[in-house]
Amino acid sequence: MDHNSPALVDQSPQRWTHEERPDKPEEACGVFGVYAPGEDVARLAYFSLHALQHRGQESAGIAVADGHSLTVVKSLGLVSQAFKESDLETLQGHLAIGHTRYSTTGSGKAWENAQPMISSIGRTTIALAHNGNLVNTVELRDALKGRGIRFRSTTDSEVIATLVDHFTQEHGSIRAGIRETMKLVRGAYSVVLMSEEAVYAFRDPYGVRPLALGKMGDSWAVASETCGLDIIGAEFVRDVAAGEMIKLGPNGLESEQAVPAEKPSLCIFEFIYFARPDSVLNDCNLYEARMNMGAAIARSSAVEADIVIGVPDSGVPAAVGYAKESGVPFGEGLVKNRYIGRTFISPSQSLRQQGIRLKLNPLKHVIAGKRLIVVDDSIVRGNTSRKLVALLRESGAAEVHMRITSPPVKWPCFYGIDTDTQEQLIASSKSVDEVRDYIGADSLAYLSVPDMVASTGGTVDQYCAACFTGEYPVEIPESVKRGKLGLEPAE
Repeated sequence: MDHNSPALVDQSPQRWTHEERPDKPEEACGVFGVYAPGEDVARLAYFSLHALQHRGQESAGIAVADGHSLTVVKSLGLVSQAFKESDLETLQGHLAIGHTRYSTTGSGKAWENAQPMISSIGRTTIALAHNGNLVNTVELRDALKGRGIRFRSTTDSEVIATLVDHFTQEHGSIRAGIRETMKLVRGAYSVVLMSEEAVYAFRDPYGVRPLALGKMGDSWAVASETCGLDIIGAEFVRDVAAGEMIKLGPNGLESEQAVPAEKPSLCIFEFIYFARPDSVLNDCNLYEARMNMGAAIARSSAVEADIVIGVPDSGVPAAVGYAKESGVPFGEGLVKNRYIGRTFISPSQSLRQQGIRLKLNPLKHVIAGKRLIVVDDSIVRGNTSRKLVALLRESGAAEVHMRITSPPVKWPCFYGIDTDTQEQLIASSKSVDEVRDYIGADSLAYLSVPDMVASTGGTVDQYCAACFTGEYPVEIPESVKRGKLGLEPAE
């Protein structure tokens, strides 16, 4: 059953215009699943979703089952707004999945697109939550519509659930249904799926989106990041492998390689920006990786200055690394207004004109008269970086030298990251000097692809870096490319 109907809840966040949107890539979702008899699984899911809140702020949901029935509570808004104490008390069982959503397919304001999604397979009810983006959604939806299937939402996640339904009925088991679905869907997906009796998790054969496995005594959990396991006291065991399907149930952990693994292609932006700095990916601590990136750009693009500051939050570890490598002192020059970035009350026009001040406040006594090195993780559209440089100059900065711990973002993402159309990516049409002039900095330097990858302790053949190189690991249909590039809609 579903609680919190759209008539009762409408807490969808502010959707920015192009000029007002954050100058960052925006993540798709966070997912969580747990099988823990004897534990308050709804509360475990709730706290894990809190830890994964940075991955999506438009809706949140939790599904719980007790072996006989399955209940879902979901709402538009942040995790803290989506659930009340009374909601958690109604969610009784020993297995659960959860989801935080940022929309890249389907409207973020539509309650029907909130997850977990529920569906029926004969007498069995399932719930599904998905992080990523399929590239053959239109093709699959058309084929399913041709069979008379009607869709309630506009997401690719419902396509996955529908295929699992179809193949489960055809082959007689959920595991077979998932296996056959994985053979058909193309793109990026880390999925948790729950029946009344077990939790299933599966990951695309390229491993584009992360998924971590953890253990609590005899219980098991999965989460998009290890920070989602840490908060509930689960010990990180390993990553769910590319193309792997696992089942968490009465028999403990069961695993199979559902489809053959392809070229490893974990999204490199997880290391740069998306994942929390206390998470671990590919045996690499994210805080350490970001410090390494800062140190690397200090070696490649040094400049005389008085102080190094980081743009909160992901730019701060990199700024620490830059300062340590260069010998230029680190200072805190920007304070983040942490609870206003995803407000549900629209600011007045006069406040909106303040732009970046809604999110960052400069420490003028630190900045005034100083030559600044400002370390940030990326420049996507350029609008926020331009406002940031202007803000620092208004605060008395003598010079502003921008150092970016990623290469120029020149290509859109088709795997679940909202980087918009190519024409809106400033580096796709402007040189480094032209971007520098546009944002108003005294100098600008980006980290190279080799230095970025080396900072993670990995090699370039382990990652998807398509937004920097244009080399997509999963082939993108031309219709999808045209839709993303703004030439014509994909659907």
